[in-house]
Amino acid sequence: MTERIIATPKPGAKSGDGLLHRTVFPILAAISVAHLLNDMIQSLILAIYPLLQASFNLSFTQVGMITLTYQITASLLQPLIGSYTDKHPQPFSLPIGMGFTLCGLLMMAAAGSFTWVLLAAALVGTGSSVFHPESSRVARMASGGRHGLAQSLFQVGGNFGASLGPLAAALLIAPYGKGHIAWFSLAALLATIILLQVGKWYRGEVAAPTARRGSRSADVAVLPAKRVIWAIAILLVLIFSKYFYLTSISSYYTFYLIHKFGLSVQAAQMHLFAFLFAVAVGTVIGGPVGDRIGRKYVIWGSILGVAPFTLWLPHASLAVTGILTLFIGVIIASAFSAILVYAQELLPGRIGMVSGLFFGFAFGMGGLGAAVLGHIADLTSIEYVYQICSFLPLLGIFTAFLPNSRK
Repeated sequence: MTERIIATPKPGAKSGDGLLHRTVFPILAAISVAHLLNDMIQSLILAIYPLLQASFNLSFTQVGMITLTYQITASLLQPLIGSYTDKHPQPFSLPIGMGFTLCGLLMMAAAGSFTWVLLAAALVGTGSSVFHPESSRVARMASGGRHGLAQSLFQVGGNFGASLGPLAAALLIAPYGKGHIAWFSLAALLATIILLQVGKWYRGEVAAPTARRGSRSADVAVLPAKRVIWAIAILLVLIFSKYFYLTSISSYYTFYLIHKFGLSVQAAQMHLFAFLFAVAVGTVIGGPVGDRIGRKYVIWGSILGVAPFTLWLPHASLAVTGILTLFIGVIIASAFSAILVYAQELLPGRIGMVSGLFFGFAFGMGGLGAAVLGHIADLTSIEYVYQICSFLPLLGIFTAFLPNSRK
């Protein structure tokens, strides 16, 4: 028997845990731009690892400690912060979080020892842990019921920002030295100004009259706690498969192309940029499609549907590899917005905690995947990594065990 979790509300209707208003596109645009700046700064830190290694004579273990420090603060704190702000809304926590990122950048630029580099990474991670769950909440508040669209617009800013970080590092930091990181504090300052305006809008929504608020939509069917926990566990398995595979490309695709096809570094980077652009396109598509046809169908198509392309990739020629990765990027990226909104519908009223849990888990799986796959590549070969990872999307079969969502 098909169980109904929630019916997707019409734009402008009262959402499951939000307010009665139309989609507020200026707010969605603002948090998307802030997400772009935030994730550009994060990817910038990762992109300057070779520079930090040369500056402080770091071992690869110490480089890994930088990633670990950042990931711990960016991953583990997110669900805790989200859970707290569910009960105690903090409209101006967003600019405060960006302030942590700003301080981390300045500290990284001036760091004179490895210890200060770790502290700087921790500050940037803390800023991220505040930004993501609260921004996801704002996206839902501004959605006007179009939750998938809102999450997609929010996410696409982060995808574009992540692709800009390495390019900015190559053009503006590598030729001039570590001290030039400080110039990117201007990006954090701009994001802080934007988020101050978002905070003012957020405060107005929190203080709105009771008549404008809805505790829970009448379309929500309450599921037993065990079913909810089971569904959340399945969604986390899907996040694992998605982000482990994405890490195999974002971290090692250039090495794969150089080693297997003999491409130059510049040519391999162009292929990587094309993949990242395809990821951004897929992010935009996934949310609105989920609003229209149901989130479970998008999750099915995104995770399990990408398997034929990933299984083909390790055996393809260079030309076909480029085409396959474009399809893979678009398809696999469409899942996250649908997964996040689906989880938010499972636990209405716990938007911050759910967002923090899924963003944090995604970050954690990305960091863990990079370490594990790098070790496998050292023991075997980079081609073997892609042969193993090609089977990960088959975990999408677990989508069959998710409760259905229909109007």
